[in-house]
Amino acid sequence: MKARTLRELVEHDVDLAARTTLALPARAALYARIKSVAHLAKLGGHGTRRRFILGGGSNLVLSGDFDGLMLHIAITGRRLIGEDADAWYVRAGAGENWHDLVTWTLAQGWPGLENLALIPGTVGAAPIQNIGAYGLELSERFHSLEAIHLPSGKTLRLDRQACRFAYRSSLFKEEGWHLDGQHVITWVSLRLPKAWSAQTAYADLADELDRRAIGRPTGQQIAEAVTAIRRRKLPDPAVLPNAGSFFHNPVVDAAVAERLAAAHPRLPRYVQADGRVKLAAAWLIEQSGWKGRCLGRVGMYEKQALVLVNHGGATGSEVIALATAVQAAVRERFALELTPEPVIL
Repeated sequence: MKARTLRELVEHDVDLAARTTLALPARAALYARIKSVAHLAKLGGHGTRRRFILGGGSNLVLSGDFDGLMLHIAITGRRLIGEDADAWYVRAGAGENWHDLVTWTLAQGWPGLENLALIPGTVGAAPIQNIGAYGLELSERFHSLEAIHLPSGKTLRLDRQACRFAYRSSLFKEEGWHLDGQHVITWVSLRLPKAWSAQTAYADLADELDRRAIGRPTGQQIAEAVTAIRRRKLPDPAVLPNAGSFFHNPVVDAAVAERLAAAHPRLPRYVQADGRVKLAAAWLIEQSGWKGRCLGRVGMYEKQALVLVNHGGATGSEVIALATAVQAAVRERFALELTPEPVIL
């Protein structure tokens, strides 16, 4: 097959609404779907225009048209690259669908990712956000990744320590890799422990397993339980456009948490390893009167206050206006700042 030229790779004036789960109107001046590292090499010196790295479009708010080059990463492939006495090591392309990877590893008999089932997005985006759910974060299963520095064409390999993972954060998010388009994650390797044990302490998951009368769940059973919970709580973007959880759960000092708990005894609190306390943003939003409430054509979902939904025809400015109103309400009632989780472009 003939290699595609730079001219063939780059499209002009491309509609982005269908490429993001919030379905907001926006266009990219330049757009390229990247299916291989070779494609990236061709684009390395493509002009000086602004770049943005697009994955599954599930964590993105488009506030308007993008005047630069949108690089849509679609590098696929997944395989076992090794194993030792302690773990299996799996490598996947940055463009692989995250949930499909979880499903595939479980089908191979390699548990470890089941708590992260049905999280939207791609494998390459997962380390940026350090995705997490139901008591597990990606960093706990991460081994290493490969990335390309576009200006130089050099390949970088980073291990877990180099990635500086934190709660919904990483080196990549701190340095804005997805925003400046200078670095592109191409491959991610995961470590799945052979001495696996079920992580079921998270209340919603424990309750779901109890309802199913499962006392000692397999990885597959945990994935099925997590999937059922997420489908009950979260709207399908194909039916009701959304970007999943819209705000981070705030993490505060223990003294702040105690003060809030004294005034609000039902406030959900989760003590972290460093002694700080994570608070439930959904509860804060609901108590501030925004669960199921709309502002124009957008609103906070009636079944899960943390999810911002597009009821049809909304614009990026409407999303930002609602997010700002919710932040103000929570600030007024609890003196806490909510930070949006999606990238606002």
